[in-house]
Amino acid sequence: MQHIDTYRSLFLDYLKNFIVDKEPNTLYKPIAYILHLQGKRLRPVLTLMTSEIFNTDPKKALDAALAIEVFHNFSLVHDDIMDAAPLRRGAQTVHQKWDLNTAILSGDAMLILAYQLFENYDATTFQALAKLFSTTALQVCEGQQYDVDFETQKDVSVAQYIQMIEYKTAVLVGAAMQMGAIIAKASLLDQKRIYEFGKNLGIAFQLQDDYLDAFGDQATFGKQVGGDILENKKTYLYIKALAFSSEEEKKVLTSLFANKDNVIDKVARVKALFLSSGSVAATKQAIEIYTQKAFSTLDTLAISKQAKQHLQAFGMQLMNRTI
Repeated sequence: MQHIDTYRSLFLDYLKNFIVDKEPNTLYKPIAYILHLQGKRLRPVLTLMTSEIFNTDPKKALDAALAIEVFHNFSLVHDDIMDAAPLRRGAQTVHQKWDLNTAILSGDAMLILAYQLFENYDATTFQALAKLFSTTALQVCEGQQYDVDFETQKDVSVAQYIQMIEYKTAVLVGAAMQMGAIIAKASLLDQKRIYEFGKNLGIAFQLQDDYLDAFGDQATFGKQVGGDILENKKTYLYIKALAFSSEEEKKVLTSLFANKDNVIDKVARVKALFLSSGSVAATKQAIEIYTQKAFSTLDTLAISKQAKQHLQAFGMQLMNRTI
């Protein structure tokens, strides 16, 4: 097993030659811009890592890894439009740097480019990858719609929220790992199990993202801290704060989230309620629960003990991240 940075370097080297000097420049330049912004590269790294875990050269998984990353960034371009977000990875979002129409069209092109990358595999592998990708892509769209719906929905349960982040974020992490297993021609059972590992890790990852959105350091987090609060997103933190707060505190919290204007000190006031209610502690506990769910799947996989330890170390790293 190689170090995470080795997989990341392998992927970044491959990314350098993607859509170089393609015309029209006005379509492809924004694509190159978003793809080359510094990011964690979590999903492509997992695809490459999984292929090697199942005894296959990770270079064979590069096209699938790139497809996952292109699709992920396509979804970010469109999410940023929907959220009117000014920053992505510490830099201007595509629609801010160019304009709305450019961001929409370049995003659309990215979706097609992602599908095209699967054409570099044999017919059987292509069919398996494309089928998984289509299911996953649709679930991501469903998750995004749930996220939008929750902004105006009065009550959102924990179960509804977990389903939303499962679809919007976690299924793509699971699919990234399953694609590595597909390319390595792992058994269908191991493919499903590594998908479950990735999905649960993805839920933990998104819960950590929710926490960092409110309590992270903008200099390292790369996005506007407090953005979810300003957008009135009913995150796990918000749902748990409502459940744990007194009636008076609930009124304050719901009032702050009912206001679409930038209320003075809104972020600071909401964060104080998250802390005092015990919501922050509950969120951290949920992160650990889903991380442990992912780890429990490792025992069922037909991979080496060393590979299991490698995956567990990677999961722990994600759970304790600050970016």
